[in-house]
Amino acid sequence: MTAQLRLEKVTPANVLDACRLKVAPEQERFVAPVARSLAEAYADPATAWPRLVFDGERLVGFVMAFLDVRFHPEDPEDRPRSGLWRLVVAAGEQGKGYGRFAVEAVCEELLQRGQKRITVTWSQGEHGPEDFYLRLGFRRTGEMSEDQVVAEMDLPRP
Repeated sequence: MTAQLRLEKVTPANVLDACRLKVAPEQERFVAPVARSLAEAYADPATAWPRLVFDGERLVGFVMAFLDVRFHPEDPEDRPRSGLWRLVVAAGEQGKGYGRFAVEAVCEELLQRGQKRITVTWSQGEHGPEDFYLRLGFRRTGEMSEDQVVAEMDLPRP
């Protein structure tokens, strides 16, 4: 990892490279392909915040936040949440701090939008992302969103 880490918007010039990003084969069942994420972002631009992760000029990952989503809209007490919707770090680039950087960048974006916590969900299983998110400080809420664990983390106060 270098000091040249940054997030960039998805553009016509980089969208095909973004769609070529792949996780390790044993992780594929835990995260949707980038192309699906971009389709969802296109279909719901008010909710989705997709960005590419670059190290210098090298594309190493993709992250997408969700903004103000109610997990249980039928429940009048359900509060809108914002958080991490998708995270893809290319198979050959994992373990270098890119995922942590992407999550921290989403946290910064949410702080700028006035949020106080970040939410994430994940599917459980061998080679899944659970340990990664728990190491970052996410705590399980005890809820499930369909078949996924829901976890949250308080954002640092500015």
